[in-house]
Amino acid sequence: MASESNFWSNLLQKVLKIIFKSAVGSETSSHHQHVVQHVDGWAVRGEGNERVTAVYDRQSEAIDRAREIAINYKADVIIHSEDGKIRDRMSYK
Repeated sequence: MASESNFWSNLLQKVLKIIFKSAVGSETSSHHQHVVQHVDGWAVRGEGNERVTAVYDRQSEAIDRAREIAINYKADVIIHSEDGKIRDRMSYK
């Protein structure tokens, strides 16, 4: 009986998380582009995404691609340094 109760509790938590994410995510979602260090160089990653959009050898190449995307979506480019800290931000709104 306890495992059945635990199942329903976990299911309810997952459903509420999905509902909350949908309700809040639609208001706060953005197309901001982050330029971050990657194992193979520098990557462009859309805000909130786990997967990268593209990987480049040089940070300047990644910044150029992020800029193209940000202009298209009227968003920001957030450039991270090698240690992950934000070093610059450019707005194309």
